[in-house]
Amino acid sequence: MTGQTAAGKPGPAQVAQERAPAGAAGERGPLGHLGRHLARRRAELGLTRRETAALAGMAPSYLAYLEERPLAAPGAGVLGRLAAVLHTTVPELTGGAADLPPGAGPATRTPRFTELTEAECRVLLGTRGVGRVAVETDSGPVIVPVNYSVVDGDIVFRTAPGTTTFQASGRRVAFEADRIDDAFGEGWSVLVRGRARAVTDPDEAGRLAERAQGAPWAGGRREEWVRIEPLAVTGRRIAA
Repeated sequence: MTGQTAAGKPGPAQVAQERAPAGAAGERGPLGHLGRHLARRRAELGLTRRETAALAGMAPSYLAYLEERPLAAPGAGVLGRLAAVLHTTVPELTGGAADLPPGAGPATRTPRFTELTEAECRVLLGTRGVGRVAVETDSGPVIVPVNYSVVDGDIVFRTAPGTTTFQASGRRVAFEADRIDDAFGEGWSVLVRGRARAVTDPDEAGRLAERAQGAPWAGGRREEWVRIEPLAVTGRRIAA
């Protein structure tokens, strides 16, 4: 092993890696699987590369290398330090838990549930982009994932005639969004109950197109807008 010395200090190979991308920090986005996980977790914690590198005891240029080079393969010691600094686990960083469904990790010993206020729920809804809408169709209730945005306090998403989500128009529906952190067995869930309606006014549809974030992952021509006007907004958070 040449990546680190027995004392945990950088060895010749790691020094070479640290120097390789010098000056590149902040200039390119994450390219590899590890890089995407590192960058995303840093963003969730509000840490810069320089701050993260300092806490992990490595050069910022080496962290830039790990985030920007698809073939970067740091040793277990480096991954362990980064996982500790980013309050996560090595499998989460390396993608080893990518195929596991959310919530498959062990429960914490002393979980604490907290009811969220409506204001807190609305703030959390604005931080996500994918949720699930429950629609009562002619063949029974169906739950469908949608890309959504929050505009003027309402849940809005694009759809197409003939789809399940298009059938939500004119019905009472439930909408749910959440975030689960398996590494710490914590997260939150927000439930919106309200009435969905199709947006038929061209000017309103134009405003939604300008203000909504992103495009439907399902692709295709999805030019119809549905708006869920909340009647009740509730949620809760679970923490270790």
